[in-house]
Amino acid sequence: MTSSTSVISEIITDTVISATDETTAVTTQSAISEQVSRTAGLLEKALDHFGRALPTLIMAFAILTVGVIIVRLLSRFIKRSLNKTNIDSAAKNFLLSLIRITLYTIVIIMALTALNVPMSSIITVFGAAGLAISLALQSCLSNLAGGFIILFSKPFSAGDTIELDGSVGNVKTISILYTKIETFDGKIVSIPNGKVSEAKIINYTESPNRRVDLQFDISYDTDFRTARKLITDIITSDKLILNDPEPIVRMSAHNESSVSIDVRVWTANDNYSTVRYGLIESVKEGFDKNGIEIPFNQLDLNIKRKK
Repeated sequence: MTSSTSVISEIITDTVISATDETTAVTTQSAISEQVSRTAGLLEKALDHFGRALPTLIMAFAILTVGVIIVRLLSRFIKRSLNKTNIDSAAKNFLLSLIRITLYTIVIIMALTALNVPMSSIITVFGAAGLAISLALQSCLSNLAGGFIILFSKPFSAGDTIELDGSVGNVKTISILYTKIETFDGKIVSIPNGKVSEAKIINYTESPNRRVDLQFDISYDTDFRTARKLITDIITSDKLILNDPEPIVRMSAHNESSVSIDVRVWTANDNYSTVRYGLIESVKEGFDKNGIEIPFNQLDLNIKRKK
């Protein structure tokens, strides 16, 4: 009796296990089928969306391609036009770069519009990017604005002799951010354009002529008329000194131990240093030959003795 019961129990157990395996297999197959269906549906939707968006993508790509070609052609035309003008080369490059950036920005906006991107979003993105860039590059933008002012107001040009920010020399280059000056002792000084646009600038070569200002001191024992005539004769014999405006040689001060004679003569900018050094040397030589004393500081010392 017990043996029969065990056999029946084993049969029932096998039957239950077989049924469970079949149910699990059916469930797994159903899950796989459902997953395949979902994947196929997503793929179908993606292909459908891509198919509908394909004309728009092609249009945007075409706008970008044609736009780049047009910008390059316009840039070449504008460059040729600028080369025919008298605008400084640095200003030409700056203006050409600015035009290119503007045109490329317009092309990008047109392409984004073709992709149905809302204009408000485009403006927001460009505005945020512009604000971030302006905050990060505030000093550079100041120099950029200064460079723009210098290149188009042209207070000086490359090669001019100027005095700027305590430096005197020839303008070597004018870039968008910096102005480089080569001093007379061979140093290169780079000054930010933001500072240049706000500084006091003395341009020595903007006018074709320049005045040489000198002062010579003679003793009270010397006849100042003789000294003045000697200086005038030296000026007259120097062919580099201009007669118009007329040279000035006049007494200018009564000092403690000397009389001052001011000399004001005009010459071409290129001859300034030659005339200045030549006058100083010639006047000293003339004073020595004619016995005209150039005084030096004197100190009278009185000693009192105790009785």
